[in-house]
Amino acid sequence: MSPRDGNGDSPRRRERHPSDHEALAFKDEVEMEQRERAAGEAPVPSAPSGARRISWQKWTFMPVFLVAALLVTWLWFRGARLDSIAHQAVDNGKVWLALQQHIKLTAISTFFVLIIAIPLGIALTRSKLRRATPVAMAFANLGQAVPALGLLILLVIWLGIGARSAIVGMVIYAVLPVLANTIAGLRGIDPTLTEAARGIGMSPTGVLTKVELPLAVPLILAGVRTALVLNVGTATLATFGGGGGLGDLISAGIVTQRMPVLILGSVLTVALALLVEWLASLAELLLRPRGLEVTA
Repeated sequence: MSPRDGNGDSPRRRERHPSDHEALAFKDEVEMEQRERAAGEAPVPSAPSGARRISWQKWTFMPVFLVAALLVTWLWFRGARLDSIAHQAVDNGKVWLALQQHIKLTAISTFFVLIIAIPLGIALTRSKLRRATPVAMAFANLGQAVPALGLLILLVIWLGIGARSAIVGMVIYAVLPVLANTIAGLRGIDPTLTEAARGIGMSPTGVLTKVELPLAVPLILAGVRTALVLNVGTATLATFGGGGGLGDLISAGIVTQRMPVLILGSVLTVALALLVEWLASLAELLLRPRGLEVTA
């Protein structure tokens, strides 16, 4: 007979091996994690600080593709038979000039989109101007509802022929994605985070710059990326308002019915759009706060 304590249980039965406790604790943790994942409440592991933010495929695929496409186009264009009219459209540095004008139009219009849309989006998420959000979004949607060519013609009538009309039209056309994404990014932040920041004594400016904007960066950058691609495409219409750009080559190829000139202008426009989109995607990944990255 084994000795028993006052409760009638033997010491052997009451004792449990330490490994049994660890196994039960691990089992409870696994079950809790499974329940949290099923409920969508499990914490998301962040990416390790030393992990690569951009893979080598992301770095190399698009540049190699663009170089190959441009090389094939150049070789084809050199072998094409060009008459005097086609030579007049592309000689004397006109292709390089058109490309420079296109890049300049895109850069200037995107700059004005950023300095207009992001501050406006921030202001519209503050309590004092929140009621004006539907009106501002209606005007921004109106800019894209109007056909780009019709908008450009109206601006040419108002502002005259030149790059200024094209830039204003591109800004109006591309402001919507940046404005909408800025508002959505700031409104999508968990209110408990901003309340906690205020609770530790942070000023409204500190809450905005150190909490809200870093959390909204991914959506804002996605809007900027969309605006850049829109501006590259819309800049081709600047030729109808005297703004220059690669649209000059496309228009000359259509008017004179010279296919090599038309294809050259089109390929350069597509290549520029893909290059800008690739650079914007890299910036989006590099500027994203590391705390918002997750591991697979």
